[in-house]
Amino acid sequence: MLLHLKNVLTPTVLRQARALVADADWIDGRRTAGGQAVGVKHNEQLAATSEVAQALQTLVLQALEGHAAFFSAALPRKVFNPLFNRYAAGEGAEGGPHHYGNHVDSAVMHSRRQGERVRTDLSCTLFLADPDEYDGGELVIEDTFGPRRVKLPAGDAVLYPGTSVHRVEPVTRGARVASFFWIESMVRSDEQRRLLHDMDQALMHLRATVGETDPGVVGLTGTYHNLLRLWADT
Repeated sequence: MLLHLKNVLTPTVLRQARALVADADWIDGRRTAGGQAVGVKHNEQLAATSEVAQALQTLVLQALEGHAAFFSAALPRKVFNPLFNRYAAGEGAEGGPHHYGNHVDSAVMHSRRQGERVRTDLSCTLFLADPDEYDGGELVIEDTFGPRRVKLPAGDAVLYPGTSVHRVEPVTRGARVASFFWIESMVRSDEQRRLLHDMDQALMHLRATVGETDPGVVGLTGTYHNLLRLWADT
């Protein structure tokens, strides 16, 4: 399931996040690349232990906790501490534009800050720069129906399976700044998560139209929770 999550960051929080990254010190993103990625990764990142990164992590994690659509789709058990990257024109290897070639994220990530390992059931990119601030830089996700090109407004995020082959196209003007992180879901199966998400969205519509106490709504709510109880690993 590939899902566009709108307004993950409120305008106030987005302004705070953008102010923090404006004067940040960036390092070569290849320092954190694994064996497959190191040859195709050309970007910059914030050091995860820096004060700016940790302040940004707090903003993003607090925003995720209050975002109902994120919880409905991801059913998070663990969230890897958010990281932050920057792709800019003319600043990559040999003076070329920043980009990130086709790759698949590692199945398990080790968070030194949290002191735990996170299975990467889902990947998430949260955009901190608006599309009109840069050219190129699309996140291209290989989906079952072909490549999906994603370039969202600042404050919005895309959630997609961690198993996906994906890349970031070269940035030819301006700078693309984003947060990226992974989620270990209570429900490991992408198919089961999709079914639960679809049922939850339908229930939200029914509650708004016929009310919480309608017998059909009560029954379907029970079915949703029974399925979650059957499939969830907490």
